[in-house]
Amino acid sequence: MFVPERSMTTIRVVRTRMKYVSTIRGSVPKKKGRLVGLGRRTRSVPPSSAPPPFVDPEVLTAQLKDKDDRISLLETQMAAQQAGYEAQRRLNQQMMEMMQRMYPNEVFPDVPDP
Repeated sequence: MFVPERSMTTIRVVRTRMKYVSTIRGSVPKKKGRLVGLGRRTRSVPPSSAPPPFVDPEVLTAQLKDKDDRISLLETQMAAQQAGYEAQRRLNQQMMEMMQRMYPNEVFPDVPDP
């Protein structure tokens, strides 16, 4: 029977693939009937050796400025919050002093500041 050259090439490729697959299946461990450790990488994740994608410096500068602005805002909020804690601590201390003057014979528990 005559088989065209193109079909012979296809048959060789299929045999080679089958041999490769059987070798992989024989050497890769199985867990619950499934091959373990042959996960496929998604196309969205570049290989680690790939160079980083080009990003316009103006975009990076704008992102850094935005982050700097957010950090500055958070620092301002934290300073205001700390000032509020200090004011509350002073008020608590004044109330404790007033309670001790009103009830000199009582012993009040020493509550640590938050």
